[in-house]
Amino acid sequence: MASYLGAIDQGTTSTRFIIFDRSGRIVACEQREHEQIYPRPGWVEHDPEEIWRRTQEVISAALEQRALAPSDLAAVGITNQRETTVLWDRETGRPIHNAIVWQDTRVADEVAKFSHDGGQDRFRAETGLPLSTYFSALKVRWILDHVPRARARAQNSELLFGTMDCYLLWWLTGGPGCGVHATDVTNASRTQLMNLNTLQWDTPLLSAFDIPRQILPEIRSSSEEFGKATLSSLQGCPIAGILGDQQAALVGQTCFRPGEAKNTYGTGCFLLMNVGDKPVSSKHGLLSTLAYQFGKQPARYALEGSIAITGALVQWLRDNLGLIEKSADIEALANTVKDNGGVYFVPAFSGLYAPYWKYSARGVIAGLTRFANKGHLARAVLEATVFQTREVLEAMEKDSGIALTSLRTDGGMVGNNLLMQMQADMLDRPVVRPTIRETTALGAAYAAGLTVGFFRNEEELRSNWAIDYEWRPNLSADLREHMFRLWKKAVTRSFDWVDPA
Repeated sequence: MASYLGAIDQGTTSTRFIIFDRSGRIVACEQREHEQIYPRPGWVEHDPEEIWRRTQEVISAALEQRALAPSDLAAVGITNQRETTVLWDRETGRPIHNAIVWQDTRVADEVAKFSHDGGQDRFRAETGLPLSTYFSALKVRWILDHVPRARARAQNSELLFGTMDCYLLWWLTGGPGCGVHATDVTNASRTQLMNLNTLQWDTPLLSAFDIPRQILPEIRSSSEEFGKATLSSLQGCPIAGILGDQQAALVGQTCFRPGEAKNTYGTGCFLLMNVGDKPVSSKHGLLSTLAYQFGKQPARYALEGSIAITGALVQWLRDNLGLIEKSADIEALANTVKDNGGVYFVPAFSGLYAPYWKYSARGVIAGLTRFANKGHLARAVLEATVFQTREVLEAMEKDSGIALTSLRTDGGMVGNNLLMQMQADMLDRPVVRPTIRETTALGAAYAAGLTVGFFRNEEELRSNWAIDYEWRPNLSADLREHMFRLWKKAVTRSFDWVDPA
């Protein structure tokens, strides 16, 4: 009997293949970065073919680490950067344009035009989402309108659309001629084309965005057999789970009960709370979205607060300013000073997401004096994540009526002890890091494992979850509120930097 599960974790900056045992422990892991393409200010693209090559490389390399064969894996799950949009030729598999990444802001003018008739919340009742540059629908529309003959070819069923999970699934199951063209409810819910209640593509939405139905994938649950891999390194292995990355982390953190929440600290920051089997409409700038659907069980919904730039700000400090050599160095640099020296950094590089949804905002550094140095800037970079998380958490508590007693964390930044202590201080509640930190990939593996009977039920998954470390707040209420007030003041300085078209 197969002893392991595999998970493809296709992220914004890299792709990984992680192999887990039954206890959720990592047996092997391989990672490859891919190029970040910036054709113009505000535009962010990826080469889908490079991502597919990296995916094949990491699968082979991870299996080789432990001399494993495809038969050693009971199933494979996929988790992915959400909203990132790719259209490809049905016959050849060649993309007709680079993938447009979730961070990309090129459709800002279209957001303004659509918002003019019905407001920014025009489609929120159906989709749970405001009009924004973030989601897939307007990215698809842009490709159809700007790539020669794309719209005509789409209408002739020559093209396929998908988020990155869908593109990888199609190739993994054979590509041209036999590839499975499907996605799961969590990824579909981020396109702004799926109805939250029916879990199907919505005809009025397709008409409004002018997107041909024939290019869209089939929507399935998050935990079922999508097909069997034809790739030699995975030959015959069931692809049995798909979850968007943040929903995968929610599953990996075993947040299966209403009111349970997690925050993932990665390129961006994403706080999700399970709200049960009915969507909760947000009145405080959050998203209503799918949490997961396991097989034929009812779908579970979530409230989500999405922050565009958190870990990416550390990368910017490293790559654009050269203040640190590697991302992990920011903790030591920030520790060279005792506070932020009055400096606040609002990283609205691609606008502000939750709870503001202001696509015309841009990044600002406020409070600079001659006293400020690179240590203060490093501390302000970390505090930007902390402040943004508090704003989202407060909005979530208002929408849900549930006060969180602690916050479960995961993602690449949770190894930064200073950041986690700052977060506990600013939230005035404990912050918890689980023993297994790779919760995004783990969630995809869990979904696949449930499909094939590798795990019996959700309670068995819960038994794998354990605390690695807990940070408790240690900051006076007066100082906490003073810092938060100045942060809110700095945020207002970022508003409306980009003039309307």
